[in-house]
Amino acid sequence: MLGQSTSEAAVDAGDISIKNRTRVSIQRWLLTSFSRVRLLFLVLLLSSTLFAAEWVSLGPDGGDARSLAADPSNPQRIFLGTSAGELFLSTDGGTTWTRYAHLGSGYDYVLDHVVIDPTNPQTMYAGAWSVENNGGDVFKSTDGGKSWQALAGIHGKSVRALAMAPADSKILAVGALDGVYRSLDAGQTWTRISPESNAELKNVESLAFDPKKADVIYAGTWHLPWKTEDGGRTWSNIKQGVIDDSDVFSIIVDQNNPSVVFASACSGIYKSETGGQLFKKVQGIPFSARRTRVLQQDPTNSAIVYAGTTEGLWKTIDSGATWTRVSPANYVVNDVLVDARHPETVLLATDRTGVLLSRDGGRTFASANRGFSHRQVTAVVADKESSRRIYASLINNREFGGVYLSDDDGSSWSSLNNGLGTRDVFTIEQTSSGALLAGTNNGIFLLDGKDKEWRPINLTLREKVTTIPIKGAKKGAPKTRVKREWIKGVLTGRVAQLKADDHRWYAATSQGLFRSLDSGKSWTGGPVVGNTDFISVDHHGDLVFATTPRFPMLSKDDGNTWTILKLPTYVSRITSVAVGPKDELWMVTHLGTYRSQDEGQTWQHELGGDPLANIWFVTYDRKGERLVGVAGNRNQVIESRDDGKTWTVAAKAHYPIRNVTSFSGRMLAVTDFNGVVAQPETEVSTKAAGGGN
Repeated sequence: MLGQSTSEAAVDAGDISIKNRTRVSIQRWLLTSFSRVRLLFLVLLLSSTLFAAEWVSLGPDGGDARSLAADPSNPQRIFLGTSAGELFLSTDGGTTWTRYAHLGSGYDYVLDHVVIDPTNPQTMYAGAWSVENNGGDVFKSTDGGKSWQALAGIHGKSVRALAMAPADSKILAVGALDGVYRSLDAGQTWTRISPESNAELKNVESLAFDPKKADVIYAGTWHLPWKTEDGGRTWSNIKQGVIDDSDVFSIIVDQNNPSVVFASACSGIYKSETGGQLFKKVQGIPFSARRTRVLQQDPTNSAIVYAGTTEGLWKTIDSGATWTRVSPANYVVNDVLVDARHPETVLLATDRTGVLLSRDGGRTFASANRGFSHRQVTAVVADKESSRRIYASLINNREFGGVYLSDDDGSSWSSLNNGLGTRDVFTIEQTSSGALLAGTNNGIFLLDGKDKEWRPINLTLREKVTTIPIKGAKKGAPKTRVKREWIKGVLTGRVAQLKADDHRWYAATSQGLFRSLDSGKSWTGGPVVGNTDFISVDHHGDLVFATTPRFPMLSKDDGNTWTILKLPTYVSRITSVAVGPKDELWMVTHLGTYRSQDEGQTWQHELGGDPLANIWFVTYDRKGERLVGVAGNRNQVIESRDDGKTWTVAAKAHYPIRNVTSFSGRMLAVTDFNGVVAQPETEVSTKAAGGGN
């Protein structure tokens, strides 16, 4: 039980050395009559509230970048596509970026291809495929990317490749999971040009036009390359020389000599000098770099070709005879852009490291992510002592860091990862002494002022009580005695949430709920009422509120005994819990947020924001004496200073917000894919002076 004394346990144990891409779809709640009336009251209240200015994007800069495209008339103007349907724009050649447009109704579209018409750069196309289903779209803009429209003739196709014919910019080709489609009228109408009966010519990953003949098209599939010379009436499987069962990720055709074709596959890079009739595997690139996601030819020198692989960027200056890796091996390159006017300028779109810029033909690279943030931040903490210091925890960042630190209000960030390895960090918490706790996919780690790196604090102690018979016990004397011993273990599971105060630390983990009374030297706990997969915990005084995805549990005696609370009607999935003002219980579910004022015996559905818009996250800022939440389509930050009776809107964002925290009156929010955003300091000052709620 959590009630065991971990301090005493640590003494008994002696000096022990310690060894050691999902989204949730939102279901709307069918409101009751009472809720509807209350909602109307809230709408009237909020209608008089002026929305605050757009919050400031803090970063950390970088993350996953999928595609790059430069304006042919102005190479300084570059577009960057992401895996959440967002386009960023740079007007200074990739040095700085701004969020420019969002494509699609959700955040599931991967923008792997952006194409700009060289005859009219105001006309642009973007191909998208969904990470949630087999759908997708081709979008078109006629105003330089300011506004976009999905093209009806190709709607619903999972677009994995998009190409424009160099000989005629009105001719477009799309590679989808079910084949190849072509448009002859700039996307107004589309025709399938691959045969439906061909079981092999599908799952099209790459496309390329002959630079001089628009009817000649190359298509790379998840199983070998194909070619048509008559606009799709007939197709040939151009596999001679290619290892069978090769996924063809990229195809390029020499702009000066169309007989020269390069194709990249999981088995290596291939070159043909016969228009694809015969391929030969190029030498010089190790087999371990087999996943070459993109090939790019220097627009001024066809002998120079770049290969973006899962193990860095490779370059040939002799048309593929020899290759040299020109970047670190841990770069995962998704796209390569070579400046047509200054070919020594090379931009890379990468996983995790974002955009990288070289001005010497790839010999050296530097980060070019200012203004671009596409990281999966899980939590943010404002330092208790330094008003300008912020910590952020990340997932899916591998060796590039699970925790980031900023000492200048988020203007710049550095990795604070020593000791964490490649672990994902799902939660971060600062203790009253200023030390940091990180909850990872493999236990808990501590970083205090004396440490230069994170160290694991995962010793668990379980009390074992044994009844032992007493031999020769005299009549009337006890016949048994109780033996107590501590069984050592290690916390190795996923840590979803940490909560720390002056006296106790709590951890919600996949191995159960744990508590430490000795600053992490040891933990006691584990399964509670037979349940292990804890995802959230909060406490105040002796009241502890914790939950698994299905079972909320309450302890009124600091974890000694527990009660499983009854869920509201229709609720089947919980995402987080909080202890609010007056020790009210707040529970966030797939149907919105519920509040209990009677220790979980009854629940009220809480609302806030626009009609039918529930509160999707809530936390209590005890120092500021206010509830802070996320409402609407997860794009409104709201607050309540009267225990949840009324709410006001603090901000309305253009992207979904995951959670919010508060420090010194200023709110910081974590977005799904765009890092950390912050309430403007001028807005905080205005409210403090009485200029707002």
